[in-house]
Amino acid sequence: MKKFFVLFVLFALPIIAYMFFASGQNNFAKLPVLTKTVMDVSEFQTLDGKPISLEDKISIVAFFGKKLENLKGNTFNLDQKILEKYYEFNDFQFIVVLPEEAREEAEKFKKEFSGISKTEKWKFIFGTPKEVKEVFESFDTPHNLKETYTPYVFIVDKDRNLRGRSDDEDTGKVYGYDSRSVAELSNKMNDDVKVILAEYRLALKKNNAHRKNN
Repeated sequence: MKKFFVLFVLFALPIIAYMFFASGQNNFAKLPVLTKTVMDVSEFQTLDGKPISLEDKISIVAFFGKKLENLKGNTFNLDQKILEKYYEFNDFQFIVVLPEEAREEAEKFKKEFSGISKTEKWKFIFGTPKEVKEVFESFDTPHNLKETYTPYVFIVDKDRNLRGRSDDEDTGKVYGYDSRSVAELSNKMNDDVKVILAEYRLALKKNNAHRKNN
């Protein structure tokens, strides 16, 4: 009887464990879509005049308003806890949507922080307050935009879908991540960015394997 139990532990349990994790793979392989096809930002002006779009990129999108202290604090938190880990991914971008009146402050801030961060990866874009609000409202979240500012930042996938959590243990749905909270960025947002990047890497591997087989 003891010998049978040992054999069961050695052979059966690993198989059961594998089946358990394999069956749960679909539950954890993708970050839920919360809003489909948010508005693109291709009509906004960038600091360097280069075109920009949410299409075909994994984007972290922020609306940090016209006050420099908000822009500095929130962007620095985000950079240190999230962005610096993922700058090497070519299909990953950080976009800050601002009103036109914040252009000068954004330029100063970018130069000021260029020595301690990869500010060339930050994409500041500018429009009228109405245009900023239109983009934000297309995200269809429970968060509010105070003039052109919210501390919450958002994950948008390559198809311009807003991603987040549909069953968070603390708040239920997570549409955005509070850039003022180092804990929330380090834990929830970092985990979710990892998930969406892994999702696209897996899809790329499958496509490459399919091409080879054909």
